[in-house]
Amino acid sequence: MAIDLYSAAIDLDYASDTIFASRSKAKLGKLLWEDALSDAHKVIELHTSSHVGYQLKHAALHGAQRYNEAIEAFQMMLANLDNAHDMEIRKLREQYVSPTEAECIIGKAIDAQLDTTRFVYSTPPPGSCHPDLRMERIAEVVATYFSCVMLSHRWEGKELLLQDIQGKVVYDLDPIGTTVKLQTFCKIARDAGYLWAWSDTCCIDQNNNVELQRSVNSMFAWYRHAALTIVYLPDVPPSSTSGALANSVWNTRGWTFQEFLASKAILFYQKDWSLYLDDRSPNHKESAAIMQESTGLVAFRPGMSGARERLQWASTRVTTLQEDVAYSLFGIFGVHLPVIYGEKKQNALGRLLQEIVARSGTSLPWTGSDDHQTLPRTLPSLSEDEIQTQVSSLRHTVPVGFASTFYTLLDNTSAPRFANCRLHLPCITFRVTEVRRRHSPAQETRFTYGVKADGLCDLLITTEETVTQFSRAKPTRQVFLLVRPWDRQLLELPDFAEQPALADDVENIGDWSEPGSPLDDSDELPSGSPVEEELDGSESHSRALRLIVRLGQPFGAFLLGQQRGGEYKRMASDRDIVAQVRDVASVHSMMDIRTLEIL
Repeated sequence: MAIDLYSAAIDLDYASDTIFASRSKAKLGKLLWEDALSDAHKVIELHTSSHVGYQLKHAALHGAQRYNEAIEAFQMMLANLDNAHDMEIRKLREQYVSPTEAECIIGKAIDAQLDTTRFVYSTPPPGSCHPDLRMERIAEVVATYFSCVMLSHRWEGKELLLQDIQGKVVYDLDPIGTTVKLQTFCKIARDAGYLWAWSDTCCIDQNNNVELQRSVNSMFAWYRHAALTIVYLPDVPPSSTSGALANSVWNTRGWTFQEFLASKAILFYQKDWSLYLDDRSPNHKESAAIMQESTGLVAFRPGMSGARERLQWASTRVTTLQEDVAYSLFGIFGVHLPVIYGEKKQNALGRLLQEIVARSGTSLPWTGSDDHQTLPRTLPSLSEDEIQTQVSSLRHTVPVGFASTFYTLLDNTSAPRFANCRLHLPCITFRVTEVRRRHSPAQETRFTYGVKADGLCDLLITTEETVTQFSRAKPTRQVFLLVRPWDRQLLELPDFAEQPALADDVENIGDWSEPGSPLDDSDELPSGSPVEEELDGSESHSRALRLIVRLGQPFGAFLLGQQRGGEYKRMASDRDIVAQVRDVASVHSMMDIRTLEIL
């Protein structure tokens, strides 16, 4: 109706730039881009110096997706605003930023977004940004545009590689084999409103060592900053019930473990690409039932905290390439190390463990030969009631001074470290006094030995390595030790790194009163009083006894053989060496505390 009225006025020769501008606006409202553009040109022709005509031209060109021309019209609009004689019209200029200024701020937003993605882009030309331009909306739009969906899956048969899809439309490929998986994944991502999808099969150039290195070290961050991770479970049939996810091969793989921990939002899909348990919530990490079937870990931060536990989580996972046992853990620990396929699992894990020890100061016992498990196993711990019961019994058998000396000795022990490719490991050591080989068939490649050590219960050790038989009566020159790597967490000291900030955790100094002042009417004991010293001594004694109780529990041990240069070499065992102190009250049997140099 409005368009017809403005058209009638123009036909009656009442045409003016104002009427053409009004009709152009009406046509814009009807998405009639070309007609609106024609009227905008009339406005410019009738009033060249006005900004209105160029404003309408910009809107029409933008609607028609003729963006380069729209930018030119926008620049002309800004120029007319800058040159306007009317001060009120010139003030309108403050509402806009120039394309150059917009490019600058958009470039910054893109920089921030792409710091956490793998996309390559051309940096916009340098320039100074508009000082008053607010970034929130631009950053939001840029982040939305670059939001990416990641695929977490197990490789099956012949997967499509980068060379197979480069320069092609995924949906145009023949829907056979694993191509269907990629096409369906992309379709689900597209239907969810995302423009970008990423799969490790075809988004990494496997033949480019530089890109492969960067990808392995960046994988955790990419999954962490993804908008969504889609997990495909081809071994979980449609309409499965609870428990199917727990039994999926996906739950046994090394890389999928990292992908799960890193992802903030996850959806699990069954073989037919239907949602697992028909759970249509936006994030399956918020489903308690589904999380019970995976690791159960929902909130996770990469780093060195709880290094032993993190290695234990990963210890049952397997990888196709042996080095990936270590490489798939880089992101979990927040480390960046060279990726050297062909170096073998032992070397890759050694480099990772070296980095963990160097940065965390934590000793990490590991077991196994090249063919066997090489990550630590956590042994069951005592309950608080069990600890208190044993502490009570030790009070009558372990002298106070002896317990305190033992505690202080361990408290002053240095942290483990790597130097010159050797591990300097603080240990509680137990000298092996007898090794006797058990009878086994001649063709056996692994041997079982009965081992006795001072202060420890007798135990059996199975290994591929030959351990020279000896006894106390017939000793050999080589020294063997069973050692317990020292772990400072057994001291039960507070972790100040995890404490709240001081300013948030203490009272204002102004609320304190000087000790002994008239304002201090508390019943606290004066410092250094006999009663206070007795209380401190009792607490220290209890702490020392608690340590002794913990050290009396079964522990993962190393069997070390001394080499000619005085350093030690670990004798790889077929399975964990679990040792236990023979008599926890005999503290002297645990007093041999040294830092050993291990090859």
